[in-house]
Amino acid sequence: MKTELRYAHHPQDAKAYDTARIRKEFLIETLFESGEIVLVYTMHDRFIVGGAMPGAVPLKLESFDALKSQNFLDRREMGIINVGGEAIVKAGGEQYRLQYKEALYLGKGVKDISFASADAKTPAKLYINSAPAHHTYPSKLVTLKDAIVAEMGSPEASNRRTINKLLVSGVIETCGLQLGMTTLHPGSVWNTMPPHTHSRRMEAYFYFEVPQGQAICHFMGEPDETRHIWMKNDQAVISPAWSIHSAAGTCGYTFIWGMTGENLDYGDMDIRQPDELR
Repeated sequence: MKTELRYAHHPQDAKAYDTARIRKEFLIETLFESGEIVLVYTMHDRFIVGGAMPGAVPLKLESFDALKSQNFLDRREMGIINVGGEAIVKAGGEQYRLQYKEALYLGKGVKDISFASADAKTPAKLYINSAPAHHTYPSKLVTLKDAIVAEMGSPEASNRRTINKLLVSGVIETCGLQLGMTTLHPGSVWNTMPPHTHSRRMEAYFYFEVPQGQAICHFMGEPDETRHIWMKNDQAVISPAWSIHSAAGTCGYTFIWGMTGENLDYGDMDIRQPDELR
């Protein structure tokens, strides 16, 4: 298991970052390595972003030094979305089979977690988000049929998209974690436009279904001091509470958004119109 610790950032400091520093601090370039679990622990709300890609041998999720706990979920909850071949997740004595784009919530206190691919020739790719938890809620498999679906944007604004709210209030009970998936319609490139911030929670975006040779330009920073990060397929970006999070792609794509903070109100956001951005 590979782990990395990243510290939180003051917006005044981030203004001085050049391209290399922005990418080092906020971009997660490699999440999936064959036969490996990769985890990035950020001090922004102590959120963990990770990926597991099991091959012929199942991968066991262990605790690590920064958590200071015997088991990974002793004081945390976890959301998982499968973006690869069929996955088998064993947790707390239960077994869950995740198809492509299906989600799994694991509650605080769940032990003995392992990830496996149903077929090593088409390995599972499990995208992981984890946040601190104060209460134990039941683990649950959530499919796209269970999601709360919202249609947003328009073709005229190049931002027509379908939002699938998977691990959110109304579908499942969690402490602070929220997780969902947004797909751009053909001809649309902009996500989360108009952009917003939400001071009571941070967020991470994971971009996938980006074809070879294409890219995503992710925008971040304070609304009056924005920066951009060019991203490829299967990469994630950390978004502090003070930062907008929006992007445009050179083609169609899908992204997973994960959040945690002090409330579960999906609509709690401070929207900034495009002509207000700097």
